[in-house]
Amino acid sequence: MARLPDRLDRRILEELQLDARITNQELAKRVGLSPAPCWRRLKRLEAEGFVCGYATLLSAPAIGLPILAYALVSLENHHPQSVQQFDQMVSERPEVLECHSMSGQNDYLLRIVAASMEAYERFLSTHVLQLSGVRSVNTSFVLRTKKFTTRLPVG
Repeated sequence: MARLPDRLDRRILEELQLDARITNQELAKRVGLSPAPCWRRLKRLEAEGFVCGYATLLSAPAIGLPILAYALVSLENHHPQSVQQFDQMVSERPEVLECHSMSGQNDYLLRIVAASMEAYERFLSTHVLQLSGVRSVNTSFVLRTKKFTTRLPVG
């Protein structure tokens, strides 16, 4: 198991969350290290799994995907075939941004994007509801996003 990050590691992680494209030189300056030790710490944080990757975040509405929905899915049963069929659909459909197995009344929470309400309905009826193991889907649509961040509180 990886050790917990120390104060300097946490500062590096905070700065990377602010700007993943920061140069090592600038990162070192911001956290109070020289470039070589900063680079070594960053490589260790990556190797130990604290940094899972780097990504470019796109604006879904700007690229034609203004509909954001959260769907609570309940399965009829948890037979391996039903779960495998659901998992396969989730992994293959680009509309599904996230899938979480949940405790409580529902089995899964999906975060889904779509170009229109019609596109969402088409996705739901042709991909989700066609699965024999799906009992129900309860969808809520985002009207306005009040906060969105990918930054974790590492401090």
